[in-house]
Amino acid sequence: MTKTLMASVAAIGLLAGTASAEVQFTANSFYAAEHPHSKDGYIAWAEIVKDLSDGELQPDVYTGTVLLAPRANLQGIRDNVVQVAHHAAVYTPSEMPVANSVQELGFNYSDPLVMIFASTDFSMNNPTQLQEWADKGVVYLGSYATPPYVLFCREPVRTLEEFKGKRIRTAGSSVSQWVEKAGGVPVNVPSSEMYTGLERGTLDCASNAANDLIDRSLWEVAEHTTMLSTGMYWTGPQWGYNPEFWAGLTTGQREILMQATARAMSQMIVNYVDSAESKLELAKQKGNNVYQPAEDLLASAEAYRANSVETAYRTAEETYGLSNGKAVIDDFIATHEKWEKLLADVDRSDVDALTDLAMREIYSKIDASGYGVQ
Repeated sequence: MTKTLMASVAAIGLLAGTASAEVQFTANSFYAAEHPHSKDGYIAWAEIVKDLSDGELQPDVYTGTVLLAPRANLQGIRDNVVQVAHHAAVYTPSEMPVANSVQELGFNYSDPLVMIFASTDFSMNNPTQLQEWADKGVVYLGSYATPPYVLFCREPVRTLEEFKGKRIRTAGSSVSQWVEKAGGVPVNVPSSEMYTGLERGTLDCASNAANDLIDRSLWEVAEHTTMLSTGMYWTGPQWGYNPEFWAGLTTGQREILMQATARAMSQMIVNYVDSAESKLELAKQKGNNVYQPAEDLLASAEAYRANSVETAYRTAEETYGLSNGKAVIDDFIATHEKWEKLLADVDRSDVDALTDLAMREIYSKIDASGYGVQ
């Protein structure tokens, strides 16, 4: 019997009330095993789940694209091919207009620690966002957040003149709009295709977190890194559950998964930030050239950023069709401000303290007996 079929049988057994004490289920992250979203978000998370449940909950983790391609995770969750998976909302903009509307603020923020908790808080409490998860067949349990994206290029790109005409891998409409305004050509492909695109020359630059220089070996095909922040990403679930599987769990099992999420999320973001910093230094040692952007390129990004909230209002309503787009965007901004205050006096490297804060401010306020159960 395949692993996926075993997981489906376990889920069906739960729904029928005849499941054994051990619940096996399939968990998928399309990132490579060494990427923080997989290493901490799924591989280490699975061990936390097993420990907290005394072996009752048994996630069977897949990483990379062996099971599902990046764009296929949403459908995989809905169809119960996997019982929990990471899904980046920017890969399915037409299916997730609410999540992509708040991602329009990506150019405004640069603190992934604040973002991972603010995004989770918003996504588990905002009524419009909750309805989207329900409509799309996902039970949302926690966020991811990236460090600020920078530019990895085949040749130096430091000025507006060097930027013009370059084909740049982007994710999401906000950064794509800025790339166009600055004279570049946005190319929307999954991050898993960056290496091939740069190697073959179908991409001149790729935009992603600095750890990918090593984690995805981009230093081999992009010798020039420009430390221009092109925003960060957080929308879509790091842990999105199939609703039938979720409903078949006991309240206690759901509470365990919430506890595991709080810890894994805290550990993941601390290690992700550290990884981005240390692997940039390692790339330098391997001969990667690292530049600061010239004044004209930086000014272009800052000018776009200055108007990004008003742009997000319009995009939410005109592009994504939200009748309450401004209210959704304003709620997200307020939630982010709340978490800036909550984290102001917390040790940013203390996983225990961050876990406790997430439990107190988010998960302890969620009724596990009813959350995500339709």
